[in-house]
Amino acid sequence: MTGQDIHKLATQLWPITRSLTGDGVRDTLAVIQKHLPQLKTYEVPSGSTVFDWNIPKEWRISDAWIMRPDGLKICELSTNNLHLMGYSTPVNQSMSLEELQPHLYSLPEQPDAVPYVTSYYQERWGFCLSQNERDSLPDGQYTVFIDSELFDGSLTYAELVIPGETDKEIFLSTYICHPSMANNEISGPCVTTFLAKWLYTLEKRHYTYRIVFIPETIGSITYLSKHKDHLKEKVVAGFNISCVGDDRTYSYLPSRTGNTISDRVARHVLEHVCADYKSYAWTDRGSDERQYCAPGVDLPIASIMRTKYGCYPEYHTSLDDLQNVVTAQGLEGGFNALRHSIESLEHNCYPQVQLYCEPQLGKRGLYPTISSKGSASSTRLMMNLISYSDGQHSLLEIADICSVPVWDLYSIVEQLSAHDVIEVSKDKIITSGMAG
Repeated sequence: MTGQDIHKLATQLWPITRSLTGDGVRDTLAVIQKHLPQLKTYEVPSGSTVFDWNIPKEWRISDAWIMRPDGLKICELSTNNLHLMGYSTPVNQSMSLEELQPHLYSLPEQPDAVPYVTSYYQERWGFCLSQNERDSLPDGQYTVFIDSELFDGSLTYAELVIPGETDKEIFLSTYICHPSMANNEISGPCVTTFLAKWLYTLEKRHYTYRIVFIPETIGSITYLSKHKDHLKEKVVAGFNISCVGDDRTYSYLPSRTGNTISDRVARHVLEHVCADYKSYAWTDRGSDERQYCAPGVDLPIASIMRTKYGCYPEYHTSLDDLQNVVTAQGLEGGFNALRHSIESLEHNCYPQVQLYCEPQLGKRGLYPTISSKGSASSTRLMMNLISYSDGQHSLLEIADICSVPVWDLYSIVEQLSAHDVIEVSKDKIITSGMAG
């Protein structure tokens, strides 16, 4: 699986007009389902109570445009789905430029960009355009046309459960409610799709994986309203997956407590993938981690990103594209950081040495008989791992102590286990002592 494969999926999802509800979400999930046939979709009726919220009406959009006095059509939905304010109510009327202006949205500080604007919970209509185009609009009568509908329908989300050896779960969540923006929207579901495909290829999975594709905020609230008790009992780690497609930097946003295993894994992986990654505080939150880590929910969810939402100039504009912002290399980097994190969780254990004093490695074929460059350091790493294998230190903690990426220890653990030098447990060993 390469960044090119992920980028190809991104180009398929790019033109779909997504919102909180509607056929755009269903069409997006249908594309993803071709990669993940076991993905299941669910519909939650409009008006349903989900904690303190209610599922909004479903929005259906067919066409939208503005016709200038000279007959030129602008702000066409078919040209760029960011031109229409999300959840716009239907309109078909003529009006002056002065009457139209309050319904137009642009960014004076980014005159070439079309902004992303929505109005989910108050009915209104509007169009988005570049400041340059707005400044060029002539006086006269304009025809405004929006063929939309708000009706009692449903909110759509999807779930995939990949079983493991235990019913303890790792939870992955991404959102599918924004239209054509690459890093802020499309990168998340595309990378998550390929993480799921990779998980299916593993010969052995210790954990069960619960993966959800949801509309942001209302989707996570809806999902939690149905599964909170199960998640609180079963989920041991997880990540909210968003903004994982550019190749400028890596970013980490903690859980609310900042001390879960997800936080420790995220910091460890990013330290070895990109030592100068950007670390944010919980007060910088802005995505579905707000719900997963809310008081009383308290799931161990952290975020590993490339450039964080709101921290790059193209954010929430038409400039967030698949050419200049999101790249195959960036997507592959986001995928690999999350893959390393999942592998770290899978491999994390509490090794305990089964012998007194240092073991005789030579008779087990674990000590190099020829001295060469690197042999001494690899042996030293093995001995350091053994030294900290007291059943109290996790593999992740040992890797931190040894200042190496935890994946450098996987094969050493396998070798030592195969020769009965250590035993490994997924849980900390409370009682001291060794077998035999």
